[in-house]
Amino acid sequence: MKKSLILLSLLAGLLSACASRPQKAGTADGRPLITVTIEPLRYFTEALAGDRFRVESMVPKGASPETYDPTPNQLVNLSESQAYLCIGYIGFEQAWLDRLGENAPHLRFFDLSEGVRLIRDHAHAHDEGGVEPHIWNSARNALRIAGNLTNALIAIDPDCDSLYRHRCDSLSRVILRTDSLCRTWLSRPGASRTFLIYHPALSYFARDYRLRQIPIEAGGKEPSPAYLKELVDVCKEEKVRVIFVQPEFDRRNAELIAEQTGARVEPINPLAYDWQEEMLHVARILGTPADSLNQKK
Repeated sequence: MKKSLILLSLLAGLLSACASRPQKAGTADGRPLITVTIEPLRYFTEALAGDRFRVESMVPKGASPETYDPTPNQLVNLSESQAYLCIGYIGFEQAWLDRLGENAPHLRFFDLSEGVRLIRDHAHAHDEGGVEPHIWNSARNALRIAGNLTNALIAIDPDCDSLYRHRCDSLSRVILRTDSLCRTWLSRPGASRTFLIYHPALSYFARDYRLRQIPIEAGGKEPSPAYLKELVDVCKEEKVRVIFVQPEFDRRNAELIAEQTGARVEPINPLAYDWQEEMLHVARILGTPADSLNQKK
């Protein structure tokens, strides 16, 4: 009985500590604001922050984080934010983070790529350091991002340390389950081990599952006729049957290659909010045998 009372007392203390909002509420509903770069990062942040914070993405749905410029209204709203959570190396951050800091000197920045084993690809990466920036498209990296995010939230809102750690445990289980399901799909007989993709956003996904990703764009630019011919030859030689296209890029070159090789053009969205569903969507496409894919189309 005595132990039960102690546990109830501790639980009540935790709930009481987390009952009050962090200071500097910056949204209409009274919740303080946190800003992130892209929608998948909003997914992770909301999974941990719950209703403690309102989370907004700088790069809206359908825009490219390589080239997006924030609107004046976004810059005004940023001044109300308590923190900015960075994905690490995406083009928007390389171009804008210094200016965002100058615009909002009080803003705390947290780099969620810390500890991630980076791919350095000078041929296809867009930043000067040659870092492949799409780190979130990987279950292994997602675990690291979740840990970094937990530390960031605790730094911002230390009274709820235990709450964020508990939610991190729950999110980690979701990530590990997603990883397990992806491995199951990709180990099926007839699963594709090589795929084409317009913009090389699945480098870390390919590394995790020992796949080969072949980008259609060359160094961030439209492919030349000679390179397109080379891609057609590679597709035929390696029997590539899946070509991924993303909504923010032109799909005409992908369709041209598909016509000449018999591969299927499959839309994906690595920038979608629902990180778990998008990871599984990619794995399901690659794990579905060619005959079954053709029957579905």
